[in-house]
Amino acid sequence: MKRNDSPFHQPPRVLRLVSRREFLWQSGGGLGGIALASLLKSESLFGAESNRQLAIGNRQSPHFTPKAKRVVQLFMAGAASHIDLWDFKPELVKRDGQPSDFGEHVEAFQNGLGPWKKPVWPFAAHGQCGKMLGEPVAALGSSVDDIAFIHNVVGKTGVHSQATLLQTTGFNRPGFPSAGAWVSYGLGSENENLPAFVVLPDHRGLASNGTKNWDSAFLSAQHQGTIIYPGAENPINDLFPAKQGGFITRASDADGIALMGKLNQSHAASRAGDERLDARIRSYELAAKMQLAAPEALDISREPEYILDLYGIDRVTREWPKEINPREEMDCFGRKCLATRRLLERGVRFVQIWSGNDNSFPRRNWDSHEDVERDHGPLAMGMARGTMALIQDLKQRGLLDDTIILWTTEFGRMPSTQGGKGRDHNPFVFTNWLCGGGIKGGVTYGPSDQWGYKPQNRATPTEVYDIHATVLHQLGIDHTRLTFRQDGIDRRLTDVHGEVIRGILV
Repeated sequence: MKRNDSPFHQPPRVLRLVSRREFLWQSGGGLGGIALASLLKSESLFGAESNRQLAIGNRQSPHFTPKAKRVVQLFMAGAASHIDLWDFKPELVKRDGQPSDFGEHVEAFQNGLGPWKKPVWPFAAHGQCGKMLGEPVAALGSSVDDIAFIHNVVGKTGVHSQATLLQTTGFNRPGFPSAGAWVSYGLGSENENLPAFVVLPDHRGLASNGTKNWDSAFLSAQHQGTIIYPGAENPINDLFPAKQGGFITRASDADGIALMGKLNQSHAASRAGDERLDARIRSYELAAKMQLAAPEALDISREPEYILDLYGIDRVTREWPKEINPREEMDCFGRKCLATRRLLERGVRFVQIWSGNDNSFPRRNWDSHEDVERDHGPLAMGMARGTMALIQDLKQRGLLDDTIILWTTEFGRMPSTQGGKGRDHNPFVFTNWLCGGGIKGGVTYGPSDQWGYKPQNRATPTEVYDIHATVLHQLGIDHTRLTFRQDGIDRRLTDVHGEVIRGILV
């Protein structure tokens, strides 16, 4: 007997025969059921009271009282250098240019085992906690007392595609749901008119693995991330008819929806056990509602000037050398962060923001094999300005208290040089940080060693499973109980691992 498809274990129930329509309702529930009723013109299927109760969406009850309701994941594609941004190493300054000696054989990804290399930029202390930050991320200095830095995170691979999947899905191979999909599956949506899980990619393209980073995999398709490009002419693809579709009228659109309802009815009649229909109906219903809600949510023209100033949108006037000009980065990342705030306050549950995905020359991703200063500089300044604004904006609106912000990347970079100006991959240790949502601010957890090469205590590193377990815990979810039965295995975001990082919780 197949286990009941529920995110939370429940006692076994007595089986009984149900009608096809009742089966479709029970298998989808929530918005999918409402959509099915609407499309099939079957209002008699539910009483008025049932419709009223179900109109809140498909929210689930958490395992315990949550500290947070929503999550923002900031992903730096290409592997940001922890030792140039967050994790200050005086020993590297002292030994700069000397032959590197790791005390063991090192498997480098390329040829990045040159001399020790000091941080590219000077570091300075910020906040009451005195956290040292690299110059390009100094804009976040005003927020460090709200942030918990974790400097002993370890990966499993130095390969971009695998390491990216590990951070986004908890597995270093494809075929598993994104963390955002798991959160959508476990808690549902707080807004019927917008997706529970939204993805804001880099404006230049997608990172390693493309859409697999926010796929729902074996979960229902309704839980996958919805891609939005803030500031673009069409922020959401295919939400409205293309320009060449001017012949489409309201009447013809309504006729198309009615025809779709008849086709769905016919389809369901011959495939009583196929849940893909319900997922498709949910998608159509949500798309129709987004036609009204999304344009308003993404319209930043109504924001006051001081908010646009805060995010740095169209406000960068300083002249920069062409090769390190951060103007584009600040504007684009700031727009994504402002759109994120607007989506969060309208009930979106999980937002994933991507930075860096361009392999042209000079690089505009974080994979700085050739020149850290040239590549990291604009990206870091843009990211820091937008992130600072997001934190302060959420805080002044009272939303930071129940919103978790997670900054991550696939791995770090080596403390030795590659070609004089670059750094090679370092999966052996790197930095994540979190703030808001019951996270203790102004703390540094789990130091790396004197070089920033490996954790100081190699026996107790922090793994991505621990990060994911902690985020779920703050959302009121026991990560060991958020499961989905697939191929005879109770799958979960944290696989068979994960410990909540108690040391960074309030």
